[in-house]
Amino acid sequence: MIKIDLITGFLGSGKTTFIKKYATYLLQQGMNIGILENDFGAVNVDAMLLQDILGDHCTLEMVAGGCDADCHRRRFKTKLIAMGMCGYDRVLVEPSGIFDMDEFFDALHESPLDRWFSIGSILTIVDATMDEVLSAQMEYLLASEAACCGKLVLSKRSLLPDCSEAALTDRTLRHLNRSLAAIQCSRQFQPQDLFLKDWDSMTDTDFQELQAAGYRNSSYVKQYDADDIQSHSEVHYFMHIHLPDERIPEILQAMLNDPNCGTIYRIKGALPLKQNRWLSINLTQKKAELQTVSNGQSVLIVIGDQLNRAALDAHLKAENTDPDYVSI
Repeated sequence: MIKIDLITGFLGSGKTTFIKKYATYLLQQGMNIGILENDFGAVNVDAMLLQDILGDHCTLEMVAGGCDADCHRRRFKTKLIAMGMCGYDRVLVEPSGIFDMDEFFDALHESPLDRWFSIGSILTIVDATMDEVLSAQMEYLLASEAACCGKLVLSKRSLLPDCSEAALTDRTLRHLNRSLAAIQCSRQFQPQDLFLKDWDSMTDTDFQELQAAGYRNSSYVKQYDADDIQSHSEVHYFMHIHLPDERIPEILQAMLNDPNCGTIYRIKGALPLKQNRWLSINLTQKKAELQTVSNGQSVLIVIGDQLNRAALDAHLKAENTDPDYVSI
């Protein structure tokens, strides 16, 4: 049977970055792997971050949005059925930052997927810099996506150099366990459930530990429907953008910090640079990941609450030189 891993976590927590490192290790072990992006977005920007590892032994598929929740779940199952016939050794599923875990378990318990796939590891990426107190909906998502995981994988550890391992472990576990208790989950995370190591120094032994992390059968009270949470977030797409190379970081930061634009959680996408290069963009309030890549698509996706598209347009159109600019 094909092992299937689920990598969960908030928007911007580092899921795609982790998958790239994890998939690279699996490829080095001689495996054929498939990556499935199960996202509500209409444009697969995260695929650009994975392009360096894609090839004969690593392919990427996507379940895109654009339909109702039931339709999306059917597409998810249909895509897994197709992947089940491709001869993969392992499939990695990266869902959107807002995800109902039942969608994963329900699909794998249905025929014919129950004959082709077995769950390998459920890994939850936890941002080391996340706020101590989140909104009620975000606390629910944090707990529900982590409740069944085999390992909590801490991201962005390097952003807290002065925080000791013991203090970080205590703070993270207290937060997660408080969130679990709020959804009436009997599970309580222990230090051994938390993977703290910096991702750039991970060894084969570390990857083997995560590969064998498995998952837990944990029950909890469902307080929110993922579709309802999804409806509270807004997503705007901006295409055909060509800005001066040296001005891109400043313009994006100005958008992020402008209260007239609304509350922005994340800006992701790619913009063209000189010499046929592209700038891959993953920007949040706490971290800016700007990476030069060889291929891209001129699009920015802005995710947030109460977004003002006119204000966002004003930042981008002021120095944009592409006459076909469009925002939706």
